Amino acid sequence: MVQQLNLFESRSREKLRDFAPLAERLRPTCIEDFVGQRHLLAEGRILHRLLQTRKLQSLIFWGPPGCGKTTLAAIIAQHTGTHLVSLSAVMAGTREIRGAVDEALSVWGREKKRTWLFMDEIHRLNKAQQDTLLPHVENGTLLLLGATTENPSFEIIRPLLSRAQVLVLEPLTEEDLRTLIARALTDREKGLGSYPAKLSQEAEDYLLAASGGDARIVLNALETAVLTTPPTGEGSLRVIDLQMMQESLQRKSVHYDKGGEEHFNLISALHKSVRGSDPDAALYWLARMLSAGEDPLYIARRLVRMASEDIGLAEPDALVEAMAGMQAYQLLGSPEGELALAQVTVYLALAPKSNSLYTAFKKAKEYAEKTGTYPVPIHLRNAPTALLKELGYGQKYRYPHDDPSGWVEEVYLPGPLKETVFYQPTPRGWEGKWRQLLARRRQMVQKGV
Repeated sequence: MVQQLNLFESRSREKLRDFAPLAERLRPTCIEDFVGQRHLLAEGRILHRLLQTRKLQSLIFWGPPGCGKTTLAAIIAQHTGTHLVSLSAVMAGTREIRGAVDEALSVWGREKKRTWLFMDEIHRLNKAQQDTLLPHVENGTLLLLGATTENPSFEIIRPLLSRAQVLVLEPLTEEDLRTLIARALTDREKGLGSYPAKLSQEAEDYLLAASGGDARIVLNALETAVLTTPPTGEGSLRVIDLQMMQESLQRKSVHYDKGGEEHFNLISALHKSVRGSDPDAALYWLARMLSAGEDPLYIARRLVRMASEDIGLAEPDALVEAMAGMQAYQLLGSPEGELALAQVTVYLALAPKSNSLYTAFKKAKEYAEKTGTYPVPIHLRNAPTALLKELGYGQKYRYPHDDPSGWVEEVYLPGPLKETVFYQPTPRGWEGKWRQLLARRRQMVQKGV
């Protein structure tokens, strides 16, 4: 009776597989059919060597969605003749991890086979769950195959990370995706070969550009387009044009993880483009962040920071412009206020650049932390009481406004630092006009000292 039930369940699963999405039906089961990740799988590369030598070690696949992490894990387990236990960190907890350990011990006892534990979205395991997993990876009971879209160094505890090799998977290239499209359109058993179809060049280019290298997006959108497009005549091709593909995809996929690595990658790209005086690149990265749903006020605050860090006194109005742009966005909101952020971005990119203020303040802070016990020179001290006046507080202080030039030769730093220079203006922009005058005044003070 149990065998009959198992047979019935097996047949039911096979039947259900026919209704699985195209991306699932076309999932390769051998390394020869796997598409992409040549930097890992080409002859002589790390995964090729591991598969050839059957050298078993824990691995963590880090890469964007739809690049083949899950498929590659299943192929590795099959190719190395090991047992595979698959869990998803979204559903699995400590109990499931312990169950995988028990299963691994049982399989080893019966068949002398090692067990891979494939943990999808491993970054979702909390610290306690990772701590539960750690000793079993450490003693070899389980070989870990982790898959994550998040930077492992941020999400996985260091002891577990040190016992696994992190392999970085890349988004599939256009060539890879074209191979998958061709395979899907011609495969009559698992693909769409029973529905003769052809993509226009514009439709294919749009699909590839919108996918972000995600094979799942490409294949599922392709399936929707083919199955919802009627043939032009009996037995004729289903021609998928640009409009049909746009309707099937609905929207472009924007890879972004607010608060994650891609968030920091994009703001870094924006900041460096502004610093590099490239308004085109700066506008592109700004648009990318806004399109992905980034908080515009976060961007506005970073633009204010750029105005001081990378432009500073080469163009003092940059800070004014950045503050005005942030206030304009607060007043208007999206989408109208986004134009103000674009204006600030271009202004900052075109402005003369100077990090002299940033460097000077950083150096001054370092000195302040080291020399915080130096007394204030007595001529700079305040003397609000008679006693303090008698002690000489404020005496010999020279009031600059009493001099016709508005400046006097005076030392304002503590004695041990009196020759220290923090601020070195560049010859660019507004601060360049004061560079020579500042140098002459410093020389006069040093001579007077």
